Amino acid sequence: MPTRLPFRRFQLNTFQFSLALSILLICAYNVPLWQMILTQPQASGWAGVVFVIGLFLFFVAILNLLITLLVPRALMRPLAIVVLLSAAGISYYMNAYGVMIDKTMVQNALETDPAEVQELLTPGLVGWMLGFGVLPSALVLAVPLRQTTWLHAAKLRTLGALFSLVIIGGVALLQYQSFASLFRNHREVRHLIVPTNYLYYGLRTLSGAYAQSNHPLESIGVDAHEQKPGPRPRLTVIVVGETARAQNFSLDGYTRDTNPELSKRDVLFFDNTWSCGTSTAVSVPCMFSASGRDNYDADSAHYTEGLMDVLAHAGIDTLWRDNNSGCKGACDRIPNESTNPANCEDDECFDTKMLEGLELKPTQERPGDRVIVMHQKGSHGPAYYKRYPSNFEQFKPVCDSAELQSCDVERIVNAYDNTILYTDYFLSQTIDMLKQAQEQYDTALIYMSDHGESLGESGVFLHGVPYLIAPEQQKRVPMVIWLSDGMLQDAHISKACLAEKRHDEFSHDNLFHSVLGLMGVETSVYNPKLDLFNACR
Repeated sequence: MPTRLPFRRFQLNTFQFSLALSILLICAYNVPLWQMILTQPQASGWAGVVFVIGLFLFFVAILNLLITLLVPRALMRPLAIVVLLSAAGISYYMNAYGVMIDKTMVQNALETDPAEVQELLTPGLVGWMLGFGVLPSALVLAVPLRQTTWLHAAKLRTLGALFSLVIIGGVALLQYQSFASLFRNHREVRHLIVPTNYLYYGLRTLSGAYAQSNHPLESIGVDAHEQKPGPRPRLTVIVVGETARAQNFSLDGYTRDTNPELSKRDVLFFDNTWSCGTSTAVSVPCMFSASGRDNYDADSAHYTEGLMDVLAHAGIDTLWRDNNSGCKGACDRIPNESTNPANCEDDECFDTKMLEGLELKPTQERPGDRVIVMHQKGSHGPAYYKRYPSNFEQFKPVCDSAELQSCDVERIVNAYDNTILYTDYFLSQTIDMLKQAQEQYDTALIYMSDHGESLGESGVFLHGVPYLIAPEQQKRVPMVIWLSDGMLQDAHISKACLAEKRHDEFSHDNLFHSVLGLMGVETSVYNPKLDLFNACR
């Protein structure tokens, strides 16, 4: 008689396998979801126990129904392994940094450059992947699926679907009021459920990318032209900050002196400025688009021209210099260049590298108006300690790890504040270069960060929380403007008037139209109401 393998008795049919996988995923990979649910009023008392159990059954049944209806038996085991490994990685970052998974977060992950990926590959992630990814996957490989006839398999699939539908319907009927209250008041629940959150938004992102690749480019502002030029051409530098939140700028009233250089350079700080999104993937293309946040669509933005295109239509010389993960489509049709890690220290390019070789004198090839954009690495986390040279480590001790959960908040904030201190230096150096070019150009600098950052408030780190529920720290961003005397005079702008508007509400929506107005560009897409300089002319 042949020897029966020890695990043979643990063979599972497809219904049992799907149900076990659903229970495992909902239990082990959804700690942030259950933490949020257990803080709700519906979860208190004995009625709360019933509510939580009902939710658990509801989520398991939905996941089981999806597996039953969509996954054929031949793919059930390999797909289970893929889901377990990916769910392990997603759950680690959700647990470690308090992030949620939506379409924007998936887009961020897909557009992350190799340097950012390397920073996120921490020992904590490796240990988590071994325990929650590799080990469960090994169990899936060890426990075989029972062979059945196609008729029996159809019966099992029907049984699984009916079982799930009965559970979903019964629990929803008994707990309708409590469920409706939860999902109505906490729309973020759908961003917390692993694995449906990243699978759903991943498919949406990939399908949107496919649609974009097949859509023709939509031009805007082709009628753009410059008004009568002044005695000198105009040169405006736009600095796109990275992950800088306004409240950590001493220009905003922060108790630490994080802006010692800018405070000496007669700049204007606008303290009521709001971002278009909470991630680079959304904010950068949005702030250079004409649509504004309310009408911004990430998919159409990829095939619609923006600010840099309109400036080029007007005959203005344009350049984009990038020290980040790219311009997200905003510079695709103009001259652009990125810093080369091979020319930097320890593969970390500090932002001042973008100033090297930057020629700010008129040439035969560039005799007229110019707009230069510099996209910072800024305060990009979680490895804040890598964003500045060692001589800028003024606030100590710092968190010198990308695993923020291993550091206390004081060390994290110290490292972050040092990044703001270095941004202060970078902007000041840029202003000094513009001052030296005043004989050849009327010059200006506009600095706006793409989004802010959470540094542990309410247990949340980094950024990317859905805008509707994102904290102020991720949405209120610094905006700094410096204008030379020649620019003020030639553009007929009252600096005193601008200073009076420092507390008015502005946003990324203003950048597109303010730059066009400052550069004297006339076009049908220009909206003077959104030009922050217009009221002060």
